[in-house]
Amino acid sequence: MPVEFELCPGRRIGGSNPCFIIAEIGQNHQGDIEIAKKMIRMAKDCGADCVKFQKSELEHRFTKRALERTYNSPHSWGNTYGAHKRHLEFSHEQYRELQQFSREVGIFFTASGMDEMAVEFLHEINVPFFKVASADTNNIPYLEKTAKKGRPMVISSGMQSMETMHCVYRTVKKHNPNFTILQCTSAYPLPTEHVNLRIITEFQKEFPDIPIGYSGHEGGISVTVAAVALGAKVVERHVTLDKSWKGSDHAASLEPAELAALVREIRTVELALGSPVKQMLPCEASCHKKLGKSVVAKKAVQKDTELTLEMLGVKVAEPQGIPPEKIFKLVGKKITVDLQEDDTITNDMIKD
Repeated sequence: MPVEFELCPGRRIGGSNPCFIIAEIGQNHQGDIEIAKKMIRMAKDCGADCVKFQKSELEHRFTKRALERTYNSPHSWGNTYGAHKRHLEFSHEQYRELQQFSREVGIFFTASGMDEMAVEFLHEINVPFFKVASADTNNIPYLEKTAKKGRPMVISSGMQSMETMHCVYRTVKKHNPNFTILQCTSAYPLPTEHVNLRIITEFQKEFPDIPIGYSGHEGGISVTVAAVALGAKVVERHVTLDKSWKGSDHAASLEPAELAALVREIRTVELALGSPVKQMLPCEASCHKKLGKSVVAKKAVQKDTELTLEMLGVKVAEPQGIPPEKIFKLVGKKITVDLQEDDTITNDMIKD
């Protein structure tokens, strides 16, 4: 199978296609749909390709006891974990409203389906692709049911081992060829020493027939830009309007100026990656004309003399002639003209 596929209508990933940039709003909207809309517009203005939310059907995602537990965190929106999560959870109608708003703004819209019923809803509203959060990556029944839907998938790898990721790959590949795996470490914010960008290249070796990407929770943008330089074809970063807002994800998120800078730097790196073919380029011509060296006569040489290495030197010469890397091929050849010291040697002076 090819290493590229259509992730969203008209937008392919992998191969030589531009890196697909996901702005994860998640639940940084504070439970306010108007803030969510501001964030969608911000992501579009900053150049992101897609906005992503997190959709849960809480009773399917959590046990009753988990929802009823006391939640006294400074980031809490309620006295219990259930009350906190309900405050942040948009309704189905609100999701449809945000999806329509994204269409109007001109940016792709999707969400992580945090449980199987959430995936059913996202399938119903026709999101372009499913995002699998790291907490569900080893949820094999969930992966199978999601893969069978036939939509492209973006799968984060936080908290997982390489052995588990091989199981994930086999499970999804059986039902759906169009997916990507993202290197991810699930810490918010993520210490730089635990980013482990080298896993991107390991994933490329282990899974050579799918694109590999990066989901980052570190501060700043340089690490994510480096991920693109290593070949990440999808990147995902949390975004916020204000890092000081209540909520544990804000500290690991990018504010608008950072997101815009990230998009610019990624596009710069992609341009700089250029071609794998090593050759002298037209833009180097003026430098070569001024500084490029040629083979010259180290001393006077008479016509029909058989050249030795001792007769030949390398200098910046006028005019330019045979390049230095071919000097050894001249040894044993006869010169067809008389040469003075420092004369340039050209191809038409050599007898074949």
